[in-house]
This record gives sequence, C-alpha cells and structure tokens, in this order.
Amino acid sequence: MNRALDLTDAAWRKSSYSDGGASNCLEVADNCPGMTPVRDSKLPDGPVLVFGASPWASFVEYVSR
Repeated sequence: MNRALDLTDAAWRKSSYSDGGASNCLEVADNCPGMTPVRDSKLPDGPVLVFGASPWASFVEYVSR
C-alpha cells in the first residue's frame, strides 16, 4: 500500500549539524504531529523519509551522545 502524505504545510529546517554549505544537508519538519519527515535539502522535491515520533526521538538521543 502506498499512501502519499500531504506535506504542503511542513515547516522544514536544516539540521543544526549542517555545515551551512551546499552539501550534506538534512532537513526535518518538526510541525507534523506523530511523525518526523526528513529530506535532503539539495532535493526539496525529492523523496521524503517519514519516521514515527518515538523512533526519531530515540535516534536523536543516540546520536547526541
């Protein structure tokens, strides 16, 4: 089953770990209840990975150590 998400109102922000350059930039949208969409900032119209809120929080906690 393939369901398209409407991310028209997603408020994208670059990762605080982004070097500010044109490469290796990750963007997340924090205003989507229950999920965290993630995309490559160089491909804003490209694919989006969507993580549940709990798995995303676990990931952020792990990489912040």
